Amino acid sequence: MKLPAVKEASNSMKILSTTSELAAFCAEAQNHPYITIDTEFLRERTYYSKLCLLQLAMPGKDDDTAVLVDPLSDGLSLEPLYELFRDTSVVKVFHAARQDLEIFFVDAGVFPDPLFDTQVAAMVCGFGEQVGYETLVRRIAKKTLDKSSRFTDWSRRPLTDEQKIYALADVTHLRVIYEHLAGMLEKTGRTRWVQEELQILTNPATYITDPDEAWVRVKTRNTSPKFLAIVRELAKFREQYAQSRNIPKTRVYKDDAIVELSSTKPKDLSDLNRSRLLMREARKGDIAQGILAAVQLGLDCPQALLPEPDLGREKLHVNPALSDLLRVLLKSKTSDSGVASKLIASSADLDAIAAGQYDVAAMTGWRREVFGEDALRLCKGQIGLAAEGFNIRIIEL
Repeated sequence: MKLPAVKEASNSMKILSTTSELAAFCAEAQNHPYITIDTEFLRERTYYSKLCLLQLAMPGKDDDTAVLVDPLSDGLSLEPLYELFRDTSVVKVFHAARQDLEIFFVDAGVFPDPLFDTQVAAMVCGFGEQVGYETLVRRIAKKTLDKSSRFTDWSRRPLTDEQKIYALADVTHLRVIYEHLAGMLEKTGRTRWVQEELQILTNPATYITDPDEAWVRVKTRNTSPKFLAIVRELAKFREQYAQSRNIPKTRVYKDDAIVELSSTKPKDLSDLNRSRLLMREARKGDIAQGILAAVQLGLDCPQALLPEPDLGREKLHVNPALSDLLRVLLKSKTSDSGVASKLIASSADLDAIAAGQYDVAAMTGWRREVFGEDALRLCKGQIGLAAEGFNIRIIEL
């Protein structure tokens, strides 16, 4: 059966372009139990996301309670929205909220409270790993989405009717999805599980990139402390330079260039120009001087301050048989709970447990209830596993 598509654009579609209009809408929203929210932004040419459009919808069955907000309008302040974020009587509903929340945190240091993320809720409710909004619209709202405007330039004005329809659908269908998932969570007693997951999204540390720690995300097989000291200084300079000028860090230089420069250790512009991976813009001016200074700082780093490579994974004495048994147990728990396996425990978690290290996410909160307790019992020889048809049964020993 073909699902009904999103309806045509309405002439009454509301676009708010002044602070007073946004304030009036947010004041009305405070009379409702929840509001759905989405954003459209650009990040290809900036370090921080550029907010281009806001979509908001109050409970309802049509578009009459939904609006588009134009943050590019002269003089428009988002403070009324932030005031709504602080109103704990209204649930703020997003789908895959991380990038949206980063925009608001960078702009005003505020998080929506309370927060509900339908992607997280869907994973807990058995819809699979990192389920997309389009999938939830089709499976829960029984609609299809017009995806033609997904990759348009949201900073250009005026917006087309197609863009408006696409943007509004991101919050109107979200109402049906939220009510359905909230009902499932209430029925299964898993609301607390979602709340635990959302603590990460509302932690400021999630959105703060410390230049001093940027080097740990650069992948390299070289574990020499002196080599890593240069990597650290190059990654730190790149992060600071990109942040200060609000440009993507890959426009300064890429990770492979960091690894190359840490190996070749250029001392002057002549050495720098021999680089195979460094972009032309980075071979002169402030970036070039920053690179040379960073390399020298790495070379001059005192022995006591050299970075230590993370060798914890390599040092794990993993019991391979036990690791395999834990994977079987996880598969059984996934089948029983309907929760995506990667949400319960990662492969790294399983290996750590099999090596006798229990300080992992799978051993905390709701994950411990679903999987962690029995994983510990399996490790201690208190339970065994047996095949029963297509199912796995736990046997007390």
